[in-house]
Amino acid sequence: MRSRQGRRRLALAAACLATVAAGTACTAPAAPQPADTARAADAVPTDIPEELMAPPATSLTGQEDAEPGAGGPRATKWGPLSAADQDLIKKVRLATLWEMTIAQEAIQRGNSSRVREISREISAQHHELDEKARDLARKLDVRLPVRPTEDQQRWMADISGRSGRDYDVTYVKWLRLAHGQIFGLIGQVRGSTQNTLVRTFAETCNAAVLNHQRLLESTGLAGPEAFPDPPDV
Repeated sequence: MRSRQGRRRLALAAACLATVAAGTACTAPAAPQPADTARAADAVPTDIPEELMAPPATSLTGQEDAEPGAGGPRATKWGPLSAADQDLIKKVRLATLWEMTIAQEAIQRGNSSRVREISREISAQHHELDEKARDLARKLDVRLPVRPTEDQQRWMADISGRSGRDYDVTYVKWLRLAHGQIFGLIGQVRGSTQNTLVRTFAETCNAAVLNHQRLLESTGLAGPEAFPDPPDV
């Protein structure tokens, strides 16, 4: 049986794989915090801090930053690119930075065979989404995040610091919560975008995130804390 130190090294190694691909330094996740320190409203941050973004001169697009200004959407040969369109690309990339890494860890550390099984599919699909997000960013000149937010790093540490059934429950809780939050954003962008590339990307994301929610729910471990608050009506 692996020692706790060995398991933590495995988790950090998996995190390195995700961050090295983005050309960033690999650092250990923040120390675990109580599970109630990050709520549903934080699952998809409203604003992505500048320090999480690739510098303009060395961004994943390879060009200077080209965000839409106050004048409205930016013209591209695939149709207008709105701020919401860019926001989806960035936040899908932000999600894959931690969800793909922790799913890779869960393949090894999941307590139940079902958690290990679904983690293989979740990890593989996040890898595909990450490639699509980076390809789209290069075509549309969109700067992408290169490391997870502090909340996401806390969730990873919270999961990695547990074992047995508690590991599985915490893993399902944070992933289901995050997927539930971004699912709404995907639908909004798909319904509003006039950019054909973003439209196709949103449909791909919708199918993947819906599948991941179903997989996580199939474990029977998704309690009330694993679901975002319902929208106001």
